[in-house]
Amino acid sequence: MVASPFAERCDHPVDDVERWLLTAEERGNPTTSLPPYTEGNLVEPLVHGVTYFDRLVECVERLDAGDHLFFTDWRGDPDEQLRPGGPTVAQLFTDAVRRGVCVRGLVWRSHVDWMSFSAHENRALDDEVEHGGGEVILDQRVRRGGSHHQKLVVCRHDQDPTRDVAFVGGIDLCHSRRDDAEHRGDPQSLAMSVAYGDTPPWHDVQLLLRGPTVGVLDTVFRERWDDPTNADSGNPIAWVLDRLRGARLDPDPLPPQLPPPPPCGPHVVQNLRTYPAIRPPYDFAPRGERSVARGYSKAIKQARRLVYLEDQYMWSADIARLFARALAENPGLHLVVVVPRVPDQDGAIAERSQYVGRWQALEMCRRAGRGRVHVFDVENHEGTPVYVHAKVCVVDDVWASVGSDNFNRRSWTHDSELSSAVLDTTRDPREPRDPAGTGDGARTLARDLRLELAREHLDRAADGSEDDDLIDPAEFVRTLESSAADLDAWYSGGCRGPRPRGRLREHRPPRLSLPTRLWATPVYRLVDDPDGRPLRMRLRKAF
Repeated sequence: MVASPFAERCDHPVDDVERWLLTAEERGNPTTSLPPYTEGNLVEPLVHGVTYFDRLVECVERLDAGDHLFFTDWRGDPDEQLRPGGPTVAQLFTDAVRRGVCVRGLVWRSHVDWMSFSAHENRALDDEVEHGGGEVILDQRVRRGGSHHQKLVVCRHDQDPTRDVAFVGGIDLCHSRRDDAEHRGDPQSLAMSVAYGDTPPWHDVQLLLRGPTVGVLDTVFRERWDDPTNADSGNPIAWVLDRLRGARLDPDPLPPQLPPPPPCGPHVVQNLRTYPAIRPPYDFAPRGERSVARGYSKAIKQARRLVYLEDQYMWSADIARLFARALAENPGLHLVVVVPRVPDQDGAIAERSQYVGRWQALEMCRRAGRGRVHVFDVENHEGTPVYVHAKVCVVDDVWASVGSDNFNRRSWTHDSELSSAVLDTTRDPREPRDPAGTGDGARTLARDLRLELAREHLDRAADGSEDDDLIDPAEFVRTLESSAADLDAWYSGGCRGPRPRGRLREHRPPRLSLPTRLWATPVYRLVDDPDGRPLRMRLRKAF
């Protein structure tokens, strides 16, 4: 067990937490029992699947008889090796069952594999964990065409709550996720666009959380598990197939909830969610919940100098409108976005619809903040594009969020999502100490997360010894632009001489013809980025 550094850090209260975080009323879901936020937490960003999987194994192997292991997932591959040589996901969970741990999982049922989804793999994880004595529900309680996209693991200790941890973020327990900073890909890879090669490089982020917020995340799992609607709701074919194969349809009751862990750190955490409005409704969110959209909207309205995003998609006019308004109202604000170079799948329909959504969103932002919108993609040192799957947002080095939700309408209204927003009570001593000039000051966790990601993209020293031109927002933007320009120029010059330092390239989405936009736009709106809001909210363009 790593000793908490909480006692060694200078603790300062955030002057106005609710200027950054949602109140209970602003969450918009009075039925849930989640508190607005919790104080006294310790949050650690885990960059890359290798780092996350290693810590996951470490924490799960500490669980013993009477402890709880709960997880949710979009895709799960039972044979994915969490460390070289194992254990696999299935081995880790079934070994925990043998030690007397209560193992329960909620995995999206998924669409069929030939559509590039994971019905077979998720069913296999269900079968292996169930065979090992755990319980997994294939959960189809979603809107038509929707998914359960949350990635959550909760580890509770019945004898010692100080050892409780939870993991939240963008990393699924599946193939292709176990990559590291070199970005040569997971040896157990998934088929993707040919641009990403045989072992697609994968960039992602997860959070490790300790403290009272672990009890909140336990409740997030329990609300879904205890919802009385059958997991095959709205899918009679799935119900028949599950009956024939003897799958579990009705979950057993969970053991009584353990007390929340005690405070252990300086971080205020708010857990944000998306649930659509569906029929039959969720017991815990009868009108859905859009606190992801509301939480981001509130934080971005506070932005004055820099919003830093890493996102798989970054499309949707509804989300772009939020950034465009912030850029228009704050002439000193810059928006930095890191996205994948190309979509994950080849083919005109898969590619063009995604391109048209991103083009529309970025053009709206660029018009509002001319010269202040900076969009990059990433490659490894061999020149292979890195698939950016991370969902990270840092606002003015104060507010930071990592989760499963992308910056699109689907994630903010239609699928189930889970994100953790963090306010660090520790002021960062590095200059500029108050980059936004609002009195909030830079906060250590948010700034450290931004700098850790930038060091990798720029090939800077991991210990922070080369951060001098990265801390100030204006210098940070100039440094990113200069690095990407140098690498672009090297390619334009025929790759002569040593390859410049850094991995960022200016993102240049293809220009789409008018006929292509005419057919791709409705596909994008109906398939890629559907709207899960009630009609009244859609008409008001509200979340």
